[in-house]
Amino acid sequence: MKTLSGYRIMWMIVFFDLPVVDPVERKQASKFRLFLKDLGFEMAQFSVYIRHTPGKDAVEAYRRKIESALPSQGKVDILQFTDKQYENIVSFRGTKRDSPNQNPEQLLLF
Repeated sequence: MKTLSGYRIMWMIVFFDLPVVDPVERKQASKFRLFLKDLGFEMAQFSVYIRHTPGKDAVEAYRRKIESALPSQGKVDILQFTDKQYENIVSFRGTKRDSPNQNPEQLLLF
């Protein structure tokens, strides 16, 4: 059985700042958020979504999907990093330090 390495498992964060002044822009922004959720991303903050992936190939596949669904205006950034790097995240809720994030459980199919 192959061991999962914290240096191969990847995370993706999608940051975006989309215009929402008129109804058409709001609809495009909502559609983009729902698209990310449908891809398995979780909302970390209102315009920040995060997803755990098995490796660089999956990151590239998700990047292409996101690129194909970009709204016509606004700014979208995608950050990718290893699971080992994610272990060093420091989070606060209010003035209190939050406990470290737990990696999602892996599902094994036989």
